[in-house]
Amino acid sequence: MKVAKRDVPTFLDWEILFLHGTLLGQQAHREEPSVISSRPMRESEYPAYLDYFITDYATEISANYGLSRHEAVAQANREIANDLPLGVNTPGEVMLCVIDQASEIEFVVGYLWYRPDPAKRFVFIKDFYIFAEHQGKGFGKRALNTLEANLSQTGFEQIRLRVAEDNKRAKHVYETAGFRVTGINMSKSIKTEC
Repeated sequence: MKVAKRDVPTFLDWEILFLHGTLLGQQAHREEPSVISSRPMRESEYPAYLDYFITDYATEISANYGLSRHEAVAQANREIANDLPLGVNTPGEVMLCVIDQASEIEFVVGYLWYRPDPAKRFVFIKDFYIFAEHQGKGFGKRALNTLEANLSQTGFEQIRLRVAEDNKRAKHVYETAGFRVTGINMSKSIKTEC
């Protein structure tokens, strides 16, 4: 999705404060947490991602722009087609599956989509979702810590994202992972005269 298209009155802009060692060191106080990793999303997994994303994004569009469910789904489909024309193989976009490696069996527990800007040394998270049945177990924070560790090893200095003002669970995850508010986006609908 293009960030400008998702700007709504209740979105906050966040960026990470890199506190290397501090965030990662906090994991050591837990009793043997699952190892969280990520891997590139497979083409065979992309349809399931779209099923989740279109439904979730259409709900957001409908709530924030007052569109009917049908119109919101159509808009969400148009935007994802524009933003990811080649699906998981779209250049400049990174589509990952978040993996819980609690055992020898790989469990996908969520999705992470971001766009890196190597010249400016930051990435922008476009979508991050831990499946409902895995929320509240620390997977989100650990996935963000893993992303931070991986990015810091490749020269990136900042992670940015947007979160809906009313998404208290996501805001909590980001805050505990070291993100801070950097701005508030606002918009106003106007009546056209044509």
